[in-house]
Amino acid sequence: MNQPNSTQYTWAGRFSEPMSDLVKRYTASVDFDKRMWRQDIRGSLAHARMLAKQSIISAEDLADIQRGMAQIVSEIEAGTFEWSLDLEDVHLNIEKHLTALVGDAGKRLHTGRSRNDQVATDIRLYLRDSIDDIQVMLKQFQRALLDLAEREAATPMPGFTHLQVAQPITFGHHLLAWFEMTRRDAERFADVRRRTNRLPLGAAALAGTTYPIDREFVAAELGFEGVCENSLDAVSDRDFAIEFCAAAALLMMHFSRMSEELVLWMNPRFGFVKIADRFCTGSSIMPQKKNPDVPELARGKTGRVYGHLTALLTLMKGQPLAYNKDNQEDKEPLFDAVDTVTDTLRIFADMIPGITARPDNMASALRQGFATATDLADYLTRKGLPFRDAHEAVGLAVRRAEELGVDLPQLSLTELQTFSPLIGEDIFGVLTVEGSLASRNHIGGTAPAQVRAAIERARARLSGD
Repeated sequence: MNQPNSTQYTWAGRFSEPMSDLVKRYTASVDFDKRMWRQDIRGSLAHARMLAKQSIISAEDLADIQRGMAQIVSEIEAGTFEWSLDLEDVHLNIEKHLTALVGDAGKRLHTGRSRNDQVATDIRLYLRDSIDDIQVMLKQFQRALLDLAEREAATPMPGFTHLQVAQPITFGHHLLAWFEMTRRDAERFADVRRRTNRLPLGAAALAGTTYPIDREFVAAELGFEGVCENSLDAVSDRDFAIEFCAAAALLMMHFSRMSEELVLWMNPRFGFVKIADRFCTGSSIMPQKKNPDVPELARGKTGRVYGHLTALLTLMKGQPLAYNKDNQEDKEPLFDAVDTVTDTLRIFADMIPGITARPDNMASALRQGFATATDLADYLTRKGLPFRDAHEAVGLAVRRAEELGVDLPQLSLTELQTFSPLIGEDIFGVLTVEGSLASRNHIGGTAPAQVRAAIERARARLSGD
């Protein structure tokens, strides 16, 4: 009988011929899942400690495994570890080398587990680490945003609906809207992390194991909040990866909206902001151009993450329980979503301090869109005119101003009174941009005092999280 050689798979005993090179390449995952090597070793060491605690392996075996894993960590960090396509994935590569280093102890490591629960554990550990990193970077972005908002807390600019000038707001208030978007994103990632933080190890292939394992011990060793309660679900569940991509898609959607505004605001027709040169490029043919490449590319990468969410949903929708080889296709979309989100956060956290407001252009835009018309309607309502009548009177006043080519504050008192005799001399304090802003002095309003108060509350929340 032919004896398995050192290059054969751990499962080779059942098979009478080697795997073809094409199938080998098609099924291998080591080129992308090797990024989980730290998590794989961390999980294996916790599993080994549990096996020794339960007297399933000896203390000597545990010591050998720990020594071998330390050597493997050194080799990987030094770049001398040889990753083999023949060994299919990160798990077999590490286990095979461990066995070469420490002998039979390496072969005993896999007692009481399967690659099914091993990979499910690794990917949860990896994603948990990634979410923690994302939360830190989100805070860095938010702090940069709050610093800019504080600087521009009283800078007037148009607020838009339907992309038409609607009412005066401050630039700081607009930036705080971005902050609120990302605050919800942070909450979603925290929620995903909670459901990710369950230990699948111990489910083995799908039914559990006959060995007297202690799953709760392993969970505590790895910082999991609990164990997956059903072995079938434990190895086949990828809800947490889908949830992560959903949270990532929402985050990227928010950054895409921010990006769209930055692109518009940089256009000379708006001219509301400048972005530092290090985040822009020029044209190969038009020397005057400065293109907002970073925000543009963030818009594009948003679609990329949407695609990953759709890919994972599609991957899982037709799979019968429990594990299927299809599950291998979960990693590349997930890894790329992690990379895209982290790169976007890093670059935006760096870009925000390099944004400079152009208040003169913002003020000019406010003079072009009858931004204080709503203030006139509110003024008439407070004087006793029903709002619908006030709305009509102001509409007529705006039409007259438009005919004359002026803004509402430039109409004379006499002319304004033709639309309502309730209008008095005090109207000109109401129709100023400054008056409009100051009047919205409540929580969530755009008054500069409220913007500054909101910034303080936001900073307190970030410090407390």
